Amino acid sequence: MSGRVLSLFFLLCSGTLTELLVEACTCVPVHPQDAFCNSDIVIRAKVVGKKLMKDGPFGTMRYTVKQMKMYRGFDKMPHVQYIYTEASESLCGVKLEVNKYQYMITGRVYDGKVYTGLCNLNEKWDRLTLSQRKGLNHRYHLGCGCKIKPCYYLPCFVTSKNECLWTDMLSSFGQPGYQSKHYACIKHKDGYCSWYRGWGAF
Repeated sequence: MSGRVLSLFFLLCSGTLTELLVEACTCVPVHPQDAFCNSDIVIRAKVVGKKLMKDGPFGTMRYTVKQMKMYRGFDKMPHVQYIYTEASESLCGVKLEVNKYQYMITGRVYDGKVYTGLCNLNEKWDRLTLSQRKGLNHRYHLGCGCKIKPCYYLPCFVTSKNECLWTDMLSSFGQPGYQSKHYACIKHKDGYCSWYRGWGAF
């Protein structure tokens, strides 16, 4: 086999491997309330530094953050200084910009460290809607006993009183839709859950 053919062979193989790695991280859509309730830590913070740690096959990125406010996780870690994520996006590592933006960051705590990734909800603070900011402050916590049930195709129904039917996927093609941006699923005194914006049920 000639050198040119070998080069082409390895190029094709490496291209296929790259595609497999890129496709390796697949996340299902998640409503911000579910992201909040299923996280150990939810903070508003600014990234002020980063360092590539030499652990694991691709390394781990350690972000140094300046915590502005904590919304969830006081019992786990009262103050967050570092956020860890996979260095490779193909392994669901998240890229955060240094000294540019404030972020809402969600994550899990393992061995005293906060880890996050592409399947966690991490968003620039100025992109959050007013309803989402209110959700972080109060409303999402009230709905952690509710279940947000995704609807990917019709017909779909709630099957218990603690469910809210999430239909954003029907019209938003996997992008954050109206219910994600403006509604929280809140449990009422009678035990039923329903969508809530601020002036009435949805």
